Amino acid sequence: MAASKETLRDRLIVRTSVVGIVTNLCLVAFKLLVGVLANSIAIILDAMNNLSDALSSVITILGTKLAGRPPDQKHPFGYGRVEYLTGILIAGIILFAGASFAVTSVQKIFTPDETHYTTVTVVIVAVAIVTKLVLGAYTKKMGKETDSSALAASGADATFDAVISAGTLAGALVTMASGVVIDGWIGCIISVVILKAGLEMLLDTLSSIVGRRADAQLAQELKTRLCSIDGILGAYDLVLHNYGPTRAMGSVNVAVYDWHTAADLHALSKKAQALIWEEYRIYLYIGFYAVNTHDDALRVLEDQVRGECKAYPEVLSIHAFFENQETGTISFDAVVDFACRDSLALIHRMEEDLAAKHPGRRFAIKIDRAYSD
Repeated sequence: MAASKETLRDRLIVRTSVVGIVTNLCLVAFKLLVGVLANSIAIILDAMNNLSDALSSVITILGTKLAGRPPDQKHPFGYGRVEYLTGILIAGIILFAGASFAVTSVQKIFTPDETHYTTVTVVIVAVAIVTKLVLGAYTKKMGKETDSSALAASGADATFDAVISAGTLAGALVTMASGVVIDGWIGCIISVVILKAGLEMLLDTLSSIVGRRADAQLAQELKTRLCSIDGILGAYDLVLHNYGPTRAMGSVNVAVYDWHTAADLHALSKKAQALIWEEYRIYLYIGFYAVNTHDDALRVLEDQVRGECKAYPEVLSIHAFFENQETGTISFDAVVDFACRDSLALIHRMEEDLAAKHPGRRFAIKIDRAYSD
């Protein structure tokens, strides 16, 4: 079932990309013809921008095909991250095009050529604007349906191109009305817009490769769903690793009563894993925290320690409170804010402070981070 869904996703991405390629190539042909006849660098640059969009769609198709390859011994998590590499390549093409256009446009500011705009020129550019708006809306819609960042970026870029073409149209109207040639200036603005879009795409793709924080809504949904399973009292330390837009795996620790047997926990973990896989297509490794049910004094101590930890603003929360019966050591996890630059010193201070407040007790605190909401 999972394979068929991924296959359908790939087909939708390819189909949408083909529509983009055909549309952009038609726009390139019309704009180049108009740009050459009108001797307009702005329209020619606009056409080249559409050509780069068509090339980006070709790369998106190739990236989708490569990313869809099944896992093998060399790459056991599959090839999903190839989509991010194609995103970097697309961003590089856009940045190169923007830089080249900028150089040409600046030259045209100092040595402007006479332009020859006509009503036909204006009409064609206006049609191109409407076409790009429709293409952008369609591509963004398909990007959401397939969870494809490449398509979503292409859709946003197409909408942005409509704005660029509107600027070209405005320049043509100004020249037709006043005779003042602002072609080079319009070209510079287009270049800046293209460079900005390319840089944003590059940074967004690099963020995915480096490893960004799990989506807040998804993290909350997973934890809530886990806690709905009979026997699970709480979900903590959720970490998700991304191996492509549709492939993820991770780990989570869940709290259970301490009277459960190993067999109980085995069955519970399998049930939770199966449910999360069935509903979210995410494989989770599940660990367990034991919740005290037999020592009232220990529960009172836990409440006291939780209140005392609120004195440390860097500590967001604590969990996994546990007493080692043999050594008498109290251990728990403290979720430390990423803004804390010396978490080891903080934990050491907390251990000393708590030991002073509770004579005869020894505390061992594990540093934890909020890897998800």
